[in-house]
Amino acid sequence: MSSDSSELHQTLRKFGAPASVIREYEHWSVLLRPAQATLGSLVLVARGPQTEFSALPAAAFSELAIVTAELESALRNAFDHDKLNYLMLMMVDPQVHFHVIPRYAQAREFSGVTFADPGWPGPPQLGQATETDETTQQFLFETISAAWPHPSG
Repeated sequence: MSSDSSELHQTLRKFGAPASVIREYEHWSVLLRPAQATLGSLVLVARGPQTEFSALPAAAFSELAIVTAELESALRNAFDHDKLNYLMLMMVDPQVHFHVIPRYAQAREFSGVTFADPGWPGPPQLGQATETDETTQQFLFETISAAWPHPSG
């Protein structure tokens, strides 16, 4: 990742940047979500200081189309989810971000861990994350990175 950790805003740091950053773009960073609400849960975070979605620069909105297309392709290639939810809550963490939650009709096993989707087919249950250790988190990170449609530069 190219960002100096001293340049990272509160929300990026909260979700483990720079170590958890799977892909970085000019205006967005894609991070592995520390609490895996479902298999492959991510956080899509605006890199700027804005705390309101409408305050993002126009270029961030244009780039968002590219980021989401690549993100969705990577998650589909890695885990073949049934649905994908983007949640923009911003109640605790102030800078613009989305929780990206792959959804599954049936539990999935990954690296010896069973990941359920207890909210299916309703809203995701963010408070019921599957416990993962550092090894599983690293394997998730590597699996999603390898599934990304374009190499990071």
